[in-house]
Amino acid sequence: MSAESGAGAGSATVRLLVSGRVQGVGFRWFTSRAARALGLAGFVRNLADGKVEVVVTGPAQRVDELVAAVRRGPPGAAVSNVEMRADESGHDDADHKPFAVK
Repeated sequence: MSAESGAGAGSATVRLLVSGRVQGVGFRWFTSRAARALGLAGFVRNLADGKVEVVVTGPAQRVDELVAAVRRGPPGAAVSNVEMRADESGHDDADHKPFAVK
């Protein structure tokens, strides 16, 4: 699934729920560094159910690059699933720059 909608390279905001061995392995910091390097806004945080949530906004192509990095994860992580959907929750924090670790 691509973050790009339509034929243009517009802006995209997506919410990712990442499952697997993704807590306690530097996953949030890995994601934050990658997002900042791509000039993206948003945040990453651990969830009580063991997943990691990522909300990111920026140019669709760069959002796609971050999604690819999240699917790989850092050394020590084992990503089993990435659920991706357009973020329609109205996260005020999605525009947060620089990208934040919560």
